Amino acid sequence: MPAYLAAIEVMLKPLVNDPQGLAVLDGLKNLGFDGAERVRVGKRIEVTLEAATPEAAEQAVTEMCQQLLANPVIEDFRFDLTEAEVAAGN
Repeated sequence: MPAYLAAIEVMLKPLVNDPQGLAVLDGLKNLGFDGAERVRVGKRIEVTLEAATPEAAEQAVTEMCQQLLANPVIEDFRFDLTEAEVAAGN
């Protein structure tokens, strides 16, 4: 069965307050980066999975995000899916 690599990006929704982003922005300004105007902090998750088809892999990753990897109330997610090579023995 083919393996796929899902590179998942999870970000707070645009209207959700991002205290970590505000702290990073403050730090950038303190370091002299006055051109920085807005910072949003998110997370990147990589999942390698086996699936019969790319469509099946996309469906599985979507369900992973909806059920565990992202909080649908305050976060949005997107992902890129590519074929992955799995090392022998994995």
